[in-house]
Amino acid sequence: MSSRAKVLVYGLLSLLCVPFVFPTWWMVTSSFKPTSEIFAYPPRLLPSQWHFGAYREVFRLQPFAEQYWNSLYIAAVVTVGTMAVASLAGYAFARIRFPGQNALFVVVLTGLLIPSEVTIVPLFQLFNRFGMIDTHWPLILVPIFGAPSVLATFIMRQFFVTLPKELEEAARVDGLGRFATFRRIALPLARPALGAVGIFTFLNSWNLFLEPVVYLSSKDKFTLPQALTQYVDAYGGPMWDVQLSAASLTALPVLVVFVIAQRQFVEGLAHTGLKG
Repeated sequence: MSSRAKVLVYGLLSLLCVPFVFPTWWMVTSSFKPTSEIFAYPPRLLPSQWHFGAYREVFRLQPFAEQYWNSLYIAAVVTVGTMAVASLAGYAFARIRFPGQNALFVVVLTGLLIPSEVTIVPLFQLFNRFGMIDTHWPLILVPIFGAPSVLATFIMRQFFVTLPKELEEAARVDGLGRFATFRRIALPLARPALGAVGIFTFLNSWNLFLEPVVYLSSKDKFTLPQALTQYVDAYGGPMWDVQLSAASLTALPVLVVFVIAQRQFVEGLAHTGLKG
């Protein structure tokens, strides 16, 4: 493109970014504003005076550091576990032929059609019977082995379908078995798809709200989405400056994960077609 066309394109893209960037900018900058200035109209791009007291209140009013760690380690465990299960299941559906393979894959995909609210009651009864209520086990086991991992399995299966079979045939000639072929040949080539699965899974686990509300009752076991609702004053009204400060801290890991894995995320979506 010519220089004039580039300027026009980048200018248009900059304008289109404003509706997406401004809410985040307002959230972060408003966390440093006094409450009286947060809802000033027209909104200020920067606070007139920078206040850091709301960030201290975030950790004083609740065990926020412990809640932060809860969300972080749960999201990490769920992401790693889902990537492992989905890659194995996706490879099996893509490469191992067995009777009823396509029918079983369709049954698995129906998990995408079932809202989590439908299964929350029987799952609560199941975990209550095993004494897992008010623990983090439901928040780990359900995403890894339940319906939330169906999308990850679909992405991995579609990616493995696109891999040339000649690579695996060459590995078989060299004496590698099925699992060794998967671990040494297929899995290293699936980094783009794993990156996409990792981001989807991390975001889903990090943003879970209904499940923690149902399963958890102790503040020291809360995850961040649940903890954000607890910053209220004596009358039950929201403490806006404290909530915005906590929300700004909550958004940091998501931004870091996306920046690190954005290339794999885009490549994974580009290679995940509808073949097969």
